Amino acid sequence: MTAYFPAARLRRAAFVGALCAGLAVTGTGCGSGAEDPDKGTNGVGKLSADTIEGKAKEAATAADSVHLSGTLVSGGRTFTLDMRLKSDGGSGEVKTKENTFQLLRVGEQLYLKADAAFWGQSDSAGKLGDKYVKVPEGDPSYKQFRGFTDMDVLLDVLLGLDGKLAKSKAYTTVGHTRAVQLTGDQGKGGKLSVSLEGTPYPLLMERAGGAGRVELAEWGEAFPLDPPAKDQTVDYGSQLPTTKGQGGGGAASPAPKSSGSGSGSGSGQGADPGKP
Repeated sequence: MTAYFPAARLRRAAFVGALCAGLAVTGTGCGSGAEDPDKGTNGVGKLSADTIEGKAKEAATAADSVHLSGTLVSGGRTFTLDMRLKSDGGSGEVKTKENTFQLLRVGEQLYLKADAAFWGQSDSAGKLGDKYVKVPEGDPSYKQFRGFTDMDVLLDVLLGLDGKLAKSKAYTTVGHTRAVQLTGDQGKGGKLSVSLEGTPYPLLMERAGGAGRVELAEWGEAFPLDPPAKDQTVDYGSQLPTTKGQGGGGAASPAPKSSGSGSGSGSGQGADPGKP
C-alpha cells in the first residue's frame, strides 16, 4: 500500500526543515530543549571568578545588616553562631562545647547573658545567671566578646578565599536561591557561594581547612536593637567576675582570624586575641 501525505503536510515539513537549517547557520538550535543557564539571573555568573568575588564583597560592604548562622573554628575550638548584625551593633547566641551565651551590643555598650553555670564559682554567679551583664570596655574580655557582634569584623573574617580563584561550571542553590560557587585553590582555600538573584550577596562560606561553614542571609533586613530592660540588667562595675572561661577556656575566646586579602595570602585559621 502506498502511503498518502496531503500536500499541506509536505509543505509544512519542508518549511520546518528549512527553518532549522537557517537557524543552524546562525548558531541557534532547533528542538534541542537547551535553556540558557543565565536566563532570569543577575548575570554575575558570566563574569570571571575574581570579578564575582569583588562584586560579592562590594554588596556585603554596602549592606545595612545580615544574619549569620553556622560554625567557626579557632584554636581547635568550635563556635556555633546565630547572630544578627548591623553597623551599630548586633544580637544573638554563641555556643561552645562548654557554654552557651547571648550577646547584645547597642553602639559601644555590650551585654552578656548566660546561665549561672557560665559564671563558675564566682560569688555573684547566682545573681548574674540569666541576666544581661554589662561588659565594661576596660575588661580584658570586652574586645573578644565584641568581635562576635561586629558586622565588619566578621565579614572580613569570612569573605576571604585563599589561592587561585575559580568558579563552578554548574550553578548550585543555597536554600531556595540560585548561586554560583567560587573556590580557592580548587576548594582547599575555601568555597564561597554568591547569589544569582538580585544583588550578588554572599550566601554561604565554607572556610579553608574545615575552619567553619556559615550561611549569610536576610541581607539589608531591619531588626530591632535596643538595650535590655533595667530590671534584667546587672552592672558589675569596671571588671567582670572571674568566669570558667578566664580560668579554663570556657567562656570567652576570639573567633577565627581573617586571612586578609581574600585571594591567597594566608590560611585564614588561627586566633587573634585582639579581634575575631
